[in-house]
Amino acid sequence: MVELDKCPRCGFDDVIEKNVEKLLRGGGDVASVMVSAWVCLHCGERMYSMDTVRHFERIRNQLADRQVADFEPMGHLYRVPDGYAEVPGSE
Repeated sequence: MVELDKCPRCGFDDVIEKNVEKLLRGGGDVASVMVSAWVCLHCGERMYSMDTVRHFERIRNQLADRQVADFEPMGHLYRVPDGYAEVPGSE
């Protein structure tokens, strides 16, 4: 991965390379993957290599096509319906 000397979003030079978790959606499913990224310590922007972006696209396609036999199940994902309950303190 090419080293970045400053963030393209905010312009600050507080950019480090680190491993991050990325959540990817494909179809109705979500996958979690750990990848290397350049992360701005000022604004939080993440920058990925083109190889990593292509890797994301392959995973999204596998999710959409339900080709997930090699993926590890992590639990369940739930959506809370609109109007399910009032947010405490919103009266």
